[in-house]
Amino acid sequence: MQGELKAVLVLSDGSVFFGKGFGATGRRVGEIVFTTNMTGYEESLTDPSYAGQILVSTYPLIGNYGTCSEWCESRNLQVEGYCVRQLCGTPRHEKSSASLSKRMEEEGIPGIWGIDTRLLVRTIRNAGVMPACLSVYEKEEDTQELLEMAQRLDYSKINFVEKVSVGKATAYGNGGKKVALIDYGVKMGIIRELCNRGCEVTAFPFNTPAEEILSFCPRGVLVSNGPGDPALLAKESAGLRRLRHLPMFGICLGNQLIAQSAGAKTFKLKFGHRGGNHPVLDIAAGKVAITTQNHGFAVDEKSLPGEFVVTHRNLIDGTVEGIAHRELPIFAVQYHPEANPGPCDSKGLFDRFVGML
Repeated sequence: MQGELKAVLVLSDGSVFFGKGFGATGRRVGEIVFTTNMTGYEESLTDPSYAGQILVSTYPLIGNYGTCSEWCESRNLQVEGYCVRQLCGTPRHEKSSASLSKRMEEEGIPGIWGIDTRLLVRTIRNAGVMPACLSVYEKEEDTQELLEMAQRLDYSKINFVEKVSVGKATAYGNGGKKVALIDYGVKMGIIRELCNRGCEVTAFPFNTPAEEILSFCPRGVLVSNGPGDPALLAKESAGLRRLRHLPMFGICLGNQLIAQSAGAKTFKLKFGHRGGNHPVLDIAAGKVAITTQNHGFAVDEKSLPGEFVVTHRNLIDGTVEGIAHRELPIFAVQYHPEANPGPCDSKGLFDRFVGML
């Protein structure tokens, strides 16, 4: 199949990239973003925080170790499409059950390879993330029609959280300290880290009323990662205030929602933070951790109320990477301490949270 299909990627600014197709045939529209991870493409493709987005890998060779359900962060591929420089058609790994192209074909996700991903990433870095349309086809394709499809997309107005959040309360782990996890698009790695520390985790739908969560009698609350603009979740973030008497840990979108619940604002980054090599300073400890990140929005530090203090800062652009309440047992980070994929420098944050329960 590799090399038989044609593909074209059209950005909303008019940029056009012709290449070879893999995965499923068809058209998909999404916000185009890039990740700097060198490995872990299956973890990235199944990360719910990528819902509604077309992903570009900066690392040139993708697919060489196939796919395996053990490496997934959710049951399904979450991206709208995938763009790579070189696709490996003959993967080798003892755990691999299918090639990347086969997995994407089964789930209806198109991919393009053989394009200049360096030029594509420079375009995104210079102009910022933007809508795009990816098409994998056998005959000819109308690029003007694809351009119009891309230009009609307004990513920030779509609530992707309601598309990826759990449908009903779901329990993980056997006994132990009860943790209520509010699922805005959680990665399974986060749940595994809590269960490995002896917690009984119940994942609740993102719009579950605080009273229902409290009836579970949790010892603490984890506010998960997830896709999209936090401003669309004003009602849900306001509900977090009724849970503030409990230990609370926020991750990625959870960091933004906890800040938003206190009255802070958020803003969209030009091209986001996505990858496994982002340096973050722990201000109090004076130490730097290399972190895994996947987000397109950040907390506006100037709007953060005095009851919160900035605990972590991004060393590339200075944005807020962590906050903590001055009195209550509440803290959050903008990055992913569970990694998957990426470095494990910050897994101790789970120990900190469990120690507060």
